[in-house]
Amino acid sequence: MKVFVTGGNGFIGSVVVRDLLTSGHNVVCLLRRTSRTERIDDLGVRRVYGDVCDLPSLRSAMAECECTIHLAAPGGWFGDDPSMLRSVIVGGTRNVLEAAGELEDHRVVVVSSTAAINGSEQPRIFDERSPFTLRDPVLTYAHAKHDAELLAKAACERGVPAIIVNPAEVYGPDDTTLGTAGNLIDFARSRPVLVCRGGTSVVHVQDVSAGIIKALARGQPGERYILGGENLTIRELAQLVLQLLGRRVPIVMIPRSWARTVSRVAPRLGLPLPYDPRVVPYATRYWFVDSTKARRELGVTFRGARETIASTLEWLRHRTLL
Repeated sequence: MKVFVTGGNGFIGSVVVRDLLTSGHNVVCLLRRTSRTERIDDLGVRRVYGDVCDLPSLRSAMAECECTIHLAAPGGWFGDDPSMLRSVIVGGTRNVLEAAGELEDHRVVVVSSTAAINGSEQPRIFDERSPFTLRDPVLTYAHAKHDAELLAKAACERGVPAIIVNPAEVYGPDDTTLGTAGNLIDFARSRPVLVCRGGTSVVHVQDVSAGIIKALARGQPGERYILGGENLTIRELAQLVLQLLGRRVPIVMIPRSWARTVSRVAPRLGLPLPYDPRVVPYATRYWFVDSTKARRELGVTFRGARETIASTLEWLRHRTLL
């Protein structure tokens, strides 16, 4: 097929593009003139220039393709810029779906996040049927992804064959914006390592790519598919990193309320912290998920947390970031 990809130069997107080409598909990548493209410079993709926030630039490129994978989202931690998050994630998704609706049977895979599934103060495991109950406005990314999913579901009701996939916390090589690899750097460099009560599902970028491509081929319009591996508490993730690095460093559990308050106040006062404060609203909640549906219906498998984190640490060492 000829596949239109937004965000194809990103961490996940570049792996998806490479895997599509390896599978024999033709790929058209939407890029901005200012986009960094080193991840895909060696790939035979057709480049078109535009922006997901610019509907006309989407229309012409999507019209020449049979389907779309919509990955475009700000890279790294942009929790301090809610307007940009909403503009790109919500507005961009609206435009992609509108352009798809003008074409005949144009399948769209909307790449969301498990942050749009749900999070909790106490350990709970969520699946695709779980209601979204988050109310904290600081979780801008989660709310934006949730709203983008609502747009996808509404478009599906209008006849657009839209499929949603929800990757968990994605790790692996080439995370050059240090979106999640930065968490591992924090664990590796801190002494002591500060953690709080919370947890996440850890998934390898290659497994996410496989899930996205299989959703394009096999996914049912109107359905969502969680792409997640092992569920780990933040303490367990820190312990795994230290074990893989062979470091003996104390891990200190700090109260959740203290972590949230300090992480909100310290940046305003210009006080340094031994971790990225923008991670805290997410790290102090549990984002545990069940990926049974994706395994069963899409036929995807997910490698274990140890293999996933080890491959990321190896890349960080190679880049002399550890």
